[in-house]
Amino acid sequence: MKAIEIKKDIYWVGGIDWDLRSFHGHLTQRGSTYNAYLIVDEKVVLVDTVKHYLYQEMLERIKDVIDPSQIDYIVSNHVEMDHSGSLPKIMKICQKATIITSPNGEKGLKKHYREKWDFKVVETGDSLPIGKRNMQFVLMPMVHWPDSMATYIPQDKLLLPNDAFGQHIASPERFDDELDLGIVKEEAAKYYANIVLPFGRQVKKALDAVGELQIDMIGPSHGLIWRTHLNEIIKMYTKWADNRTEEKALIIYDTMWGSTEKIARSIQDVFEGKGIPVQLQNLKTNHISDIMTNLLTAKYICVGSPTLNNGMLPTVSAFLTYMKGLAPKNRVGLAFGSYGWGGQSVEEIEQILKGSGFEMMEKIRINYIPDKDTLDEIKEKLEKEVL
Repeated sequence: MKAIEIKKDIYWVGGIDWDLRSFHGHLTQRGSTYNAYLIVDEKVVLVDTVKHYLYQEMLERIKDVIDPSQIDYIVSNHVEMDHSGSLPKIMKICQKATIITSPNGEKGLKKHYREKWDFKVVETGDSLPIGKRNMQFVLMPMVHWPDSMATYIPQDKLLLPNDAFGQHIASPERFDDELDLGIVKEEAAKYYANIVLPFGRQVKKALDAVGELQIDMIGPSHGLIWRTHLNEIIKMYTKWADNRTEEKALIIYDTMWGSTEKIARSIQDVFEGKGIPVQLQNLKTNHISDIMTNLLTAKYICVGSPTLNNGMLPTVSAFLTYMKGLAPKNRVGLAFGSYGWGGQSVEEIEQILKGSGFEMMEKIRINYIPDKDTLDEIKEKLEKEVL
């Protein structure tokens, strides 16, 4: 296991999780990395660690550069165990090391591991001299935990912001210009949509703080290191944090006997007729985390279900619960579905979309199987609502 030098005397020493396929309930089809960074100066600093089962991999990469016992400081930018999980093991080797963390980071680490480690708590603007370099710290609470912070090294114009700007990608490439940029952007969007989206206000504050720094490299805690396309990822984060949408439609549904799908396809016809790009997402065949990636920039969110046992199909209910927790804003919603005798599903969908702050179009609720005349009527009414 080899360390990779990303700046003079600064090394990537993380672990590659080739087999990861689920992270907090969203699919990670490309695996992930847990990025840790080793800074060798008059003082030796390790920034973040890796998930516990990749500890040995991290340790071997550190040994490729120095004796791990020489580490003076371990910076914990974030308590979550994919980044702090190897702390108990590495601290047994680095017995002289001080852990640098935020106030909430200290509380969280103590509750997680019940260890009497030597902590140094830092606030935004605090600086730690380590030789030729000074490490500076920026607290980023709720991006995406209360303890989250970034570490900045002005002499190297290097920002290490932990979960901000990350992507779930397992690859031998370490930098954004070494892998297809479309893949990197797609995974950055999926990461934001499924993890960071509820915290747009806090992300904007963090972006303001980052905007005051001179940066030519961003080393996130997952995925590729940004060294060439920094402006692009910062623009993307700014757009996402503002909940800015595009003229796109997303039709999300499940169907029992095909009637709700017929309605979905009629809705699709309307958007296509208006020249608005539209995607159909059947919940039987599309995972909710992939749907959220598409929802990140879609203006029109149409959700449909037949009625089962006085409510929605479980797949639709699960999606709406997941979506509501991620709190997208500035959308236009449409509830639709077919029913036999109760028809409660459409009302339930409408209430959830309304409760999420969506501007609502008139719901579509069809008894039994819609015929051609009914579908034509749906199209005619909807065409007047879609501008």
